[in-house]
Amino acid sequence: MSRRVAQLLVGLFLYGFAIAMMLEGALGASPWDVLSQGVVLHTGLNFAIVTNAIGVVVLLLWIPIRQKPGVGTVANVLLIGPSIEVGLWMLPEPDSLVAQILLLAGGLVLLAIATGLYIGARFGPGPRDGLMTGIHRRTGWPIWAVRTSIEVTVLAIGWALGGTVGLGTLAFALLIGPMVNVALPLLRVPGGDTAAGRAPATSPTVGNSGDPLPNPALGAQARP
Repeated sequence: MSRRVAQLLVGLFLYGFAIAMMLEGALGASPWDVLSQGVVLHTGLNFAIVTNAIGVVVLLLWIPIRQKPGVGTVANVLLIGPSIEVGLWMLPEPDSLVAQILLLAGGLVLLAIATGLYIGARFGPGPRDGLMTGIHRRTGWPIWAVRTSIEVTVLAIGWALGGTVGLGTLAFALLIGPMVNVALPLLRVPGGDTAAGRAPATSPTVGNSGDPLPNPALGAQARP
């Protein structure tokens, strides 16, 4: 349990810090942050507040796909926004294109690792990642395909609202799905319970709240 709690908290902090790295890189924010930026432009609200508000709205989309929240879901909604603000405060402004590229690349890698850490803690995914795992569970589509489809859709909406789009945004939309697909099974804490219909610990493809995780050897599979 201590490992799971620590992994959850570290993963959530790193998730927000990774987003801040990509924002500071200024080569194009992630699709979800493009959406947040667009909403900020139209409302004047704080970026962290908008990020959390969008997270709550996404939670409502869990209802039709029957995705179940957990402690990690609530922690995600509460902690990601503030950790982004901490990252933006800590990171210096890049002074060259090389520094911008390094921030973008580092942010992408860190975000994939952070996703694997906090979802792998088995306390439940955050709103955006829960949408990914929920659609994967209901449809059987591969994690990378689901994530990429979501990112492209969100990007289109954010761009229409005036959010910042760049080459980094495109790189995020196309690469984060495959990267998360690799990180999830590698960082999942072993174990699980059978309560409330959840799969036992012996099932390598099922995460917290019954969410299937991709098996690199077999590919993503839907629960029967």
